[in-house]
Amino acid sequence: MTPNAPHNQLENFFRLTPDSIFDSVDQIVAEAMPGYRTTGSALALNSLENRVYDIEIESESGAPAHVVAKFYRPTRWTQAQIQEEHDFLFALEDAEIPVVSPWRLDEQSVFHTPDGILFTLFEKVSGRLRDELDPERLTTLGRYIGRIHNVGEHFPFRHRLRLTPEKWGREPMEFILASGLIDPLYRDRYRSTCEMLIARATQALQGIPAISLHGDCHLGNTLWQQDAPFFLDFDDCMTAPAVQDIWMVVRGRGEHAERDREYLLEGYSKFRTFDTRTLALIEPLRALRMIHYSAWIARRWADPSFPKAFPFFATPRYWEEDIQALQEVMALMDDA
Repeated sequence: MTPNAPHNQLENFFRLTPDSIFDSVDQIVAEAMPGYRTTGSALALNSLENRVYDIEIESESGAPAHVVAKFYRPTRWTQAQIQEEHDFLFALEDAEIPVVSPWRLDEQSVFHTPDGILFTLFEKVSGRLRDELDPERLTTLGRYIGRIHNVGEHFPFRHRLRLTPEKWGREPMEFILASGLIDPLYRDRYRSTCEMLIARATQALQGIPAISLHGDCHLGNTLWQQDAPFFLDFDDCMTAPAVQDIWMVVRGRGEHAERDREYLLEGYSKFRTFDTRTLALIEPLRALRMIHYSAWIARRWADPSFPKAFPFFATPRYWEEDIQALQEVMALMDDA
């Protein structure tokens, strides 16, 4: 399917209507599942970055089913980057790792709306989200992450981003400073704090091996069916040190977090060797994620949903607290 190359795809993205969503999904469903069509019932799922919907479909006999339609925000990823994410999911699926991979139609998994918005369909998978994991589930999750990394080591990304201090630290910092969203009273403190953190992260990450991995492997992206996890949302899959996925599962600090990481790595080590020295990268990676996160909000500020979701962003309170949190990370890095 070829897009019509609209003049402004972001405008079309903001104006996605139920009719355009159902028409686009119907076109794929009709080819992939003859006899099925959308019913007009859709539930918007929790996603600020993209537009994601749980859509009901049914056959002529009335048998209902559900698909998840993901419409990608224009300008964030190229079609090649999205396709590489999908190909990684297919490779993981071939290795019998429980992931939610996209539909394929004649070997194609990235589709276009008539206005040129890229979208994908996924099977709806049911399960439970868990805010905390007991030792047994942490060990189980570690085993699967080790297997994902084994696949990722032999699936080098050519189009996806690489986690570097430049890409995740300096470029976001410069965007924030140029955005006009940071209070002038905090500009110099923010710049100097970020500069010091970026310098430390650059030194810490120098020479560290990197592989293809999930990249955003927090507990909200793992769905549990009894004692088995499903891995969701590889939208941020990247090339990064293996510890990126480890610390994203257990993001806390202190004895409790260290113990949970031990359970996670106990399972991981059943399938793959982990260099425990790279646990020292957690705070540098945390700092880069914090800078990158603020820039992500700043880049999306023109989207009406973002000021509603982050009402304190661009206020003195936000930048005071953000700088304090960054300085706390820097103190921990210096102590280490």
